[in-house]
Amino acid sequence: MEILSSALKAYVETHTAPEPELLYHLNRITRRDHLYPRMVSGHWQGRFLSFLSKLIQPEFILEIGTYTGYATLCLAEGLQPTGKIVTIEIDPELRLIAEQYFTAAGKTHQIDLLNGPALEIIPQLNYPWDIVFIDAEKYEYQDYLISVLPQVKIGGVILVDNVLWSGQVADPSFQDKKTNAIRKFNDWVLTLPELEVVMLPVRDGITLIRKVSDKSIYPL
Repeated sequence: MEILSSALKAYVETHTAPEPELLYHLNRITRRDHLYPRMVSGHWQGRFLSFLSKLIQPEFILEIGTYTGYATLCLAEGLQPTGKIVTIEIDPELRLIAEQYFTAAGKTHQIDLLNGPALEIIPQLNYPWDIVFIDAEKYEYQDYLISVLPQVKIGGVILVDNVLWSGQVADPSFQDKKTNAIRKFNDWVLTLPELEVVMLPVRDGITLIRKVSDKSIYPL
């Protein structure tokens, strides 16, 4: 199920800033050579991530779910010169292609790629995050947010990908475990008083969250 028609998607991309050449090639290679190519952010979403990062000018970014590194490079475009993005990927086989493109982009000094389960790695990190991008195991979205939220600055921004799940979240005929997990997360995040939440229909849906306080109330 596609949220936008192919014609409307093409129109949106035509009226969005062009995809940088390096990212265009990474997009093509990912779609050609890797399983689940829909996982790559791609042109429209990538330019949105880059735009937002440039507005915020973050010092520290956390990305949960690297895949082949497309979104990593988009987010890194807005980093301060001394800034850093820490990106976590559970699949070690994806490291080679991601690092190849981080090198080609001249960003290796600003990107730390960590392999392993995010829920084990996050508590070991000690950065005041300006931006967090969550795009990994959908069953664990709630756990990721609980784990990282104490490390996010007041005013920091959290982005959560795939919250529309090809439109299935709004169709009651879909009752599979993954769709229901995303529905549960979408409902739950609205109950957290320390967060301001806006859901955007960008590509497969992105929830844009701003941390407004440190109340640290997590109703389950």
